[in-house]
Amino acid sequence: MKRRIEIGILYSRSGSYQLVSDACRMGAMRAIADINADRSSGIELAPVERDPQSNADRYATLCEDIFRTSSARHVVGCVTSWSRKETIPVLEKAGGMLWYACPYEGFEANEHVVYMHACPNQHLVPLLAHVVPRFGANGFLLGSNYIWGWEMNRVARDLIADAGGKVLGERYLRIGETDVSRLIAEIRATRPSFILNNLICTSSYAFLAAYRDLAGEDAAFSPESCPVISCNLTEGELPAIGETGKGHLSVGPYFAPRPAAFASSFEASAYASVQVLADVLSRDPDAGPAEFSKAFAERRFSTRLGPIAIDAHSQHATLPVIIGRIADGYFEVVSRQHEVAPDPYLSRYDPAKTFGRPRLRVVS
Repeated sequence: MKRRIEIGILYSRSGSYQLVSDACRMGAMRAIADINADRSSGIELAPVERDPQSNADRYATLCEDIFRTSSARHVVGCVTSWSRKETIPVLEKAGGMLWYACPYEGFEANEHVVYMHACPNQHLVPLLAHVVPRFGANGFLLGSNYIWGWEMNRVARDLIADAGGKVLGERYLRIGETDVSRLIAEIRATRPSFILNNLICTSSYAFLAAYRDLAGEDAAFSPESCPVISCNLTEGELPAIGETGKGHLSVGPYFAPRPAAFASSFEASAYASVQVLADVLSRDPDAGPAEFSKAFAERRFSTRLGPIAIDAHSQHATLPVIIGRIADGYFEVVSRQHEVAPDPYLSRYDPAKTFGRPRLRVVS
């Protein structure tokens, strides 16, 4: 008889980033169903689900509720860095673990979080290394006005300087804002080499539509001349973008082949999160952070993202790095690296290897 183990699911079912959240939830629930249907598995996973409704103030409360009202000590969930950071004090107090399946800005490592999607050396660094030699090093930086936008653009400023370029503008919109006219006017005036788009969901969709109109007026802003590049745009959002995204670039550990097992890297990463969690729990149903750290140090895991190692010190996954160009409803692969070890603090980043030029230092 299988041992029943409750796990938390903490994804929003509504709000401005619903498409991304739905993709993550779908991946997690699919993995739970597949593991429960596997007769060789000694465990049955029982989801304990809560819906924060895209309200950042509800994540900590609902995470605490999962721990208080169930036996769950693992939560698969959170989309934004804001929501992830809100849950960390709760996880530390309860001795629980969060399985985080979205790209993030790096510069964090917590023993109560397993980071299953990409960090900067697995998304922003290789994306800029691809773009700068082809389009130029002068960037215009956009972001939603919260942690992801702020921190991604902070790192981008340093990388652009290392590449010999300039930041020609840096602008933010509140989450959900769709008035992008000011952004378009400044981009038209400054004429950058590329736009780094750290807007999320509805704001991003509105910007891409307006930028497509700008390209129709001036070919200098076509994807072939001045692309919009992103570290968090996936197939799950292409129906909302339509033709406006065609030709622009994104990066991630997975882009769906045709036919596709998953609709996006968010879905695939959430599925892989449950796979790794179940792998450890099937061997030790009472495993806590210490036991997971030991398992991470000793073995690799077979997942739908491919073979995965998880660094026992930072709890970040080794992942493929794939750059994709938006085509007709899917991403065509532009480049692929198969296994890139995580470096969340960019401690091993070398500008000479990345951009072919050493970092300039001011000597007083």
